[in-house]
Amino acid sequence: MLSNSNSTKILFMMILISSLLITISSNSWVGAWMGLEINLLSFIPLMSDNNDIFTTEAALKYFLVQALASSSLLFIILSKSILESMFSIINSSMTSIIIAVPLFMKMGAAPLHWWFPSVMEGLSWMNCFILMTVQSMPPLILISYSIHFNKFTVSIIILSILIGTIGGYNQISLRKILAYSSINHLGWMITAMIMSENSWFLYFMIYTLLTFSVIYIVMSIQMSFINQTYSTSNENKVIKLMMYSSLLSLGGLPPFLGFFPKWVVIQQMIINSSPMIITIMVILSLTTLYYYLRIAYSSMIILNSENNWTPIMIEVNEFNIPAFLLTLFSTTGLIISSFFLNIVF
Repeated sequence: MLSNSNSTKILFMMILISSLLITISSNSWVGAWMGLEINLLSFIPLMSDNNDIFTTEAALKYFLVQALASSSLLFIILSKSILESMFSIINSSMTSIIIAVPLFMKMGAAPLHWWFPSVMEGLSWMNCFILMTVQSMPPLILISYSIHFNKFTVSIIILSILIGTIGGYNQISLRKILAYSSINHLGWMITAMIMSENSWFLYFMIYTLLTFSVIYIVMSIQMSFINQTYSTSNENKVIKLMMYSSLLSLGGLPPFLGFFPKWVVIQQMIINSSPMIITIMVILSLTTLYYYLRIAYSSMIILNSENNWTPIMIEVNEFNIPAFLLTLFSTTGLIISSFFLNIVF
């Protein structure tokens, strides 16, 4: 029988999914704003926990930032509706820029990202997954309706990738590393959104899968900081290897699945004659891969120690089959998909 807390979480989760459908299916900005507000009010109870002061602080920060972005969005909608027919989605370049600013704040794209890492630090792992994936979907879909390839969009893309690269460089908290990784991926998703609708949706689905893979593995071993893996006992070496394989796949290391959506974006940007922008994006992504590889190398080789007097018979934990399957798919997905595409086409 479900407890009161579980039934309440199920109720708010259903409201959260309903709010996503309201925002996606809305044909006016007012209806989309209503869906965003329902989404905010349903996610706040899922974040807060009476037994943890950090989740309460994170929920308060998230509410204040989202309320500011929602009020700004409503003010822009009502102001523009007085001057022109703004209740329907139009393709004016200046209007799309004004509307995009509060939406970028809602999903934590740079330079409106200041709240995102601190909110992530106070959440549970499952709420972190919802914040990075599900909560980013409505603003991304609304931005995709009226996005244009201009200087404003390019600056948001470059800043998101730059801050996502620099911000996670000296972090030891896994939550903050994933937060800055999410900011980095937002820049790539916005770039894919400019190219085509299918590209950014493919990117978002693969990013969601890889993020779930990393969070599921980390949650299964109850780890929050990178330095906790340095002294991991012998029976957790397989889990450590799976975690870093999924993390490198999320960073976009070429043999892994995470490189596939970036490969698609790079190819489309070259076709559309934007070599300078994609060169900057690739260089910054290589910097991100550098510190991912540095962490993995330090944990697996340099700082890995074993005691000589450790008994030979070690109690081995139960093998985590779902984590293994997620890691297998994230590491071999690019090879499988490439093989399938060559066979079919």
